Amino acid sequence: MFKEMRRKDRELTKEEANELLTRCEYGTLSTIGADGYPYGVPLDFVYDDNCIYFHCAKEGHKLENIENNCNVSFCVVNDVELIPDDFSTKYKSTIIFGKAKEVFEEEKMKVLVLILEKYSKEFMESGTRYIEAMWDKTKVIKVEIEHMTAKGKK
Repeated sequence: MFKEMRRKDRELTKEEANELLTRCEYGTLSTIGADGYPYGVPLDFVYDDNCIYFHCAKEGHKLENIENNCNVSFCVVNDVELIPDDFSTKYKSTIIFGKAKEVFEEEKMKVLVLILEKYSKEFMESGTRYIEAMWDKTKVIKVEIEHMTAKGKK
């Protein structure tokens, strides 16, 4: 089902892939719409227990696409450095493939707190109040990783 990486000389270890998913601030979620068109959208996220999680509004393009087809990919890129005299770029990237689904109750709260810790650690008290106020207006989506590739040019 999944293709092997063509450039084995640039393959990163699973540890390096996990480290990128842990420290990257945003990534691009790719979905497929009912019309067959791909849709890529940048978003913030957390990586926990071999899953990517993100929060969003109760409706929107990505949610419609996920309802149509829960198979998604998610890509992060970091450590980018242009090398103009070599006509190249140094980078590290990870792409995950998995199935997206909404989570509820305890898992939803756990993820929203993880997001708060990642992006607003110094505002935990007010952030917790914000989570409670926005609870009914927020969805949390989980992507269980089925396959992951990571590569880089060092």
